[in-house]
Amino acid sequence: MDSAKKENSAEGSKPSAEGGGVPAEGSGAEVVTIDLSLLYQGDVAKLADLDRYLEQAKRLAGEGKVVIITGQAPIWMYLKVAHALHGRARRLIYRSPVAGEVVIFDHSPN
Repeated sequence: MDSAKKENSAEGSKPSAEGGGVPAEGSGAEVVTIDLSLLYQGDVAKLADLDRYLEQAKRLAGEGKVVIITGQAPIWMYLKVAHALHGRARRLIYRSPVAGEVVIFDHSPN
């Protein structure tokens, strides 16, 4: 996929309620899935571009939503995105291809 098309895919991500019962359990919140591999261009994420990746993730996540992060990305990107979304997302879930859905934090009132 060329870099322009890849970037547009990340920016154009639509809220998604697909997969698993974790996000939907009584939260009533909108669910957004962010594929971190779509935030960077080319085959390798660059630490020098981290601020741009974080801004994209925050824009896609919005405020008060259930956010699922997934996709191939370096661990440092996952850690920084999770930290950046704390206080913005109601619930953050990591969707693992091996372990399924793992709740990172949950600030739902229920």
